[in-house]
Amino acid sequence: MLSIDVNCDLGEGMPGEDLLMSHVSSVNIACGYHAGDALTMEQTIRMALQHNVAIGAHPGFDDKQNFGRAEIWLTDKGYYDLVFTQLEILQQQLLKQGASMQHVKPHGALYNMSAGNERIAAIIAAAVKDFDDRLILYGLSNSHSVKAAEKAGLRTAAEVFADRTYTADGSLTPRTQHGAVITDVQTMQRHVLQMVLQQAVTTTDGSLVPVKAQTICVHGDGDHAVAFAQAINSYLQQNGLAIRCL
Repeated sequence: MLSIDVNCDLGEGMPGEDLLMSHVSSVNIACGYHAGDALTMEQTIRMALQHNVAIGAHPGFDDKQNFGRAEIWLTDKGYYDLVFTQLEILQQQLLKQGASMQHVKPHGALYNMSAGNERIAAIIAAAVKDFDDRLILYGLSNSHSVKAAEKAGLRTAAEVFADRTYTADGSLTPRTQHGAVITDVQTMQRHVLQMVLQQAVTTTDGSLVPVKAQTICVHGDGDHAVAFAQAINSYLQQNGLAIRCL
């Protein structure tokens, strides 16, 4: 049976996070910079262990005011320390509960900047590898993030987004633009199935762009997060795909 990983960004203080755990196979836990704190990390790790889902770090910019979704330009060392320090923070919480880290997925603006900027992608890959070269780096399909991680010798997971539309160059439609976020369940289901089975996505201008779908993201802070995660889980299984971590 074919399988696909479904991941969700959690530990961000949003309602319904415990419900989301039942419908995903891996979680990305905020490390206290763009959202969360020691208590939310502890609670999210405990829930992840109870649901037997894979745990990853979700490092972002130190900018809770903008939820880590505003671009911040740093030195090379600044980006490196930003990621490495957050991995250390989450690792401390994981060790307290006898849990382990499977992967790393940057958050928000850091994720998008890494996807489009070769230098930033290489720095993030270096920080992850230096922390633990067994970690999987989750990155946007066909992006600099994935290419840099592969070049660094890391395992990678090419990611697609259930609740986001794509532009003609294969990048995510900026949230500032109309139609960037998908809010209809049936539209989302067709969108996901196309990416998983056809390895392609219909963009906002109607063109078809190839993608590699190894993991599907559902944003935990979305208005329809629980409904979307449940719908994705059931719809994929109905179409012959098991939900399984990498």
